[in-house]
Amino acid sequence: MQPWRRKFPLFETGVTMKQRKNSNLSIFAVVFSVFLFGIFLYNEDVKSIAEFPFSSSKPSNVQEEAKPITEVTSLPFQEPVKNLDPVRDSAGNADPTQETVKKTDSVREAEPVQEEVSKTEEGKKIELFAVTEEEDDGGDVELPPEGCDLFTGEWVFDNETHPLYKEDQCEFLTAQVTCMRNGRRDSLYQNWRWQPRDCSLPKFKAKLLLEKLRNKRMMFVGDSLNRNQWESMVCLVQSVVPPGRKSLNKTGSLSVFRVEDYNATVEFYWAPFLVESNSDDPNMHSILNRIIMPESIEKHGVNWKGVDFLVFNTYIWWMNTFDMKVLRGSFDKGDTEYEEIQRPVAYQRVLRTWGDWVENNIDPLRTTVFFASMSPLHIKSLDWENPDGIKCALETTPILNMSMPFSVGTDYRLFSVAENVTRSLLKVPVYFLNITRLSEYRKDAHTSVHTIRQGKMLTPEQQADPNTYADCIHWCLPGLPDTWNEFLYTRIISRS
Repeated sequence: MQPWRRKFPLFETGVTMKQRKNSNLSIFAVVFSVFLFGIFLYNEDVKSIAEFPFSSSKPSNVQEEAKPITEVTSLPFQEPVKNLDPVRDSAGNADPTQETVKKTDSVREAEPVQEEVSKTEEGKKIELFAVTEEEDDGGDVELPPEGCDLFTGEWVFDNETHPLYKEDQCEFLTAQVTCMRNGRRDSLYQNWRWQPRDCSLPKFKAKLLLEKLRNKRMMFVGDSLNRNQWESMVCLVQSVVPPGRKSLNKTGSLSVFRVEDYNATVEFYWAPFLVESNSDDPNMHSILNRIIMPESIEKHGVNWKGVDFLVFNTYIWWMNTFDMKVLRGSFDKGDTEYEEIQRPVAYQRVLRTWGDWVENNIDPLRTTVFFASMSPLHIKSLDWENPDGIKCALETTPILNMSMPFSVGTDYRLFSVAENVTRSLLKVPVYFLNITRLSEYRKDAHTSVHTIRQGKMLTPEQQADPNTYADCIHWCLPGLPDTWNEFLYTRIISRS
């Protein structure tokens, strides 16, 4: 009892029996008071537990404030969402007040909350991934302003968003364009993104484009560069289509890629001059003496009717001679005589014929018409001040000096004709895809010696002779034509 005497002076007076009795009564009073106080605390603690979120009682205001703790605790299951969409993840972070509640009550709540999370872990994972996929492919996209010039800008290295698909994940690519599979060692050509000067291209979403193509046909019409772009478009959309729900069929001049679940097709029609020529056979067209019929387009045009999106081009087959041979008469009648006229004059006659066909056969309320400008060649490395280069071979970066004056031999007379004719059409608007200058910077993106020639893969000996065998006309895929299709995509989703 000595410690008690020190604390309470009452116990320091005397040692008689009466004093001991008084002392015992005092101790009893203190113990009884402590007992009552303990009961009071117990009741308060029970009350607080009943009001806590993991209680089975009816929710209260306290529960509503603490409820976000469950979401915070389940953040590890949201980690895949964070990687797919950083903006969504940062927007969903808990606010400071929620963090304070978490720190204060973590000891009492950790076990019950973990039990709740474990019960719904699988369901939460499925729900989160479903939302992410929907947002990635079907939600709103930020469109550039109506008047923004998409074709003036610069190439920006971006290995996070580009390429838009993987070469080995697109089964529909032909050996002509699969440069990595064909032995190319550098892949940087796949990582360049076109950045317009005054705006940005919208994020490419394959499902969004397929929705715009639902129950519709898209057709690329022209030469092998348009086929290059068609293969790119097929790869861009097929990535979100399940196996067994897509197919590719070729019949004559027409190749049709079909997406069953959208009843949509992406097609290519071989017509290197748009009008009739002796190079119209889709398989046997390696003809040096090329002859055209500038005013004859109906044989091809009948295959373009009823298409919802038409993408035309014609250029590369004009470039092997300075003058063009124009048939006198008809191929059907066996006529062989021809006259030679200057390339720009013949080109204008052909595009006038094409323009008349568009005006007379296209319903602008149904069909959107595009015309792609010239896809450039990179034949002389001196054009970009590389005296040690051999054509486009071994080029690994674009021309990055945007202010450097250079010319790679593009015939801009034909560019002017195409631009003027497309603008002159009155009944049917034609969207001019001005891909020429931005593509001239891409000396690095050609198939070069990593391709086929006359249907056969180049041999090691041929690959070692780029001066003879390098293809500096066509483009590797993934690669530059994907950017051309980003322009198409932007126009289609903003207008349809």
